Amino acid sequence: MSRRALVSGGAGFIGSHVVELLLSRGYHVDILDNLSSGKRENVADGATLHVADIGSPEAAALVKDGKYDVLCHLAAQIDVRKSVNDPMYDATINIVGTLNLLEAVRASGHRTRFIFSSTGGAIYGDFVSVPTMESMPKDPESPYGIAKLSVEYYLGYYARIHGLDTVALRYSNVYGPRQDPHGEAGVVAIFCNRILKGEALTVFGEGLQTRDYVYAGDVARANVAAAEATLPKAAQLDVRAYNVGTGVQTTVLELAAALQGAAGSNVPVQHAPARPGEQQRSAVNVEKAARELGWRPEMSLADGTRRTFEYFAAKLRGGSA
Repeated sequence: MSRRALVSGGAGFIGSHVVELLLSRGYHVDILDNLSSGKRENVADGATLHVADIGSPEAAALVKDGKYDVLCHLAAQIDVRKSVNDPMYDATINIVGTLNLLEAVRASGHRTRFIFSSTGGAIYGDFVSVPTMESMPKDPESPYGIAKLSVEYYLGYYARIHGLDTVALRYSNVYGPRQDPHGEAGVVAIFCNRILKGEALTVFGEGLQTRDYVYAGDVARANVAAAEATLPKAAQLDVRAYNVGTGVQTTVLELAAALQGAAGSNVPVQHAPARPGEQQRSAVNVEKAARELGWRPEMSLADGTRRTFEYFAAKLRGGSA
């Protein structure tokens, strides 16, 4: 009998990659997605879509009755700037919605491994050395980061008090096919879209702020590794938290150059005023994931940006970008 997996946000950018990999490994996969940003076209053949909010009674019933071996929780409000403008909205989805799923796992009585998609940039802030390690102090700059850290504390609570099997994966900046080019969060997709339209690339400030860009396929592999690894007891914060990135800092200007190279393009780069409060340096150390999950990133930035650009170019030729 195949293992059963539920992927919240499984019709979205990262979640759809996780679903495909789980299916390829023989899992029975259900998807929980309200389609607010996810798309039906992203639902892989062989997966079953359940349309509902993660905070709804319907979602709780699905989790409680599903007898899932693993729940990969990727549904979230992902826009840092939106969290700044409306912290209550962010917390309602990212904290309260997650608690609804955790309570349903607890009520189910089934041994479900709950894998939470946290953040490897926003959770640490600008007051630690780079690349950051899991045990470093956390001082999030945004409500988004605060919400992710809050959930990690809840994961520890549910592990200690209720015996739940919980894991946190702290992603750096994820990019790849299916990323939304019209949103605020996906700079790689945004740059691809502008290059294809022959429009200038907008860089805020000097463009020297750094991020750790990790390919969506590598993130999917990290989720499956976390689902299948034998892990230490989840006793406290950081014990079962794993950075998922490359450990490499890339400036915005370097990213723009990589995408221009992938596209054979020379659209201009224009500078806009720096955004107040923007994190200046971000990269994560992934040695712990290598040791305990057997996971390392495999996709180089050059190959990943090329594949991502080719995806968006194909979408544009098909008239649906």
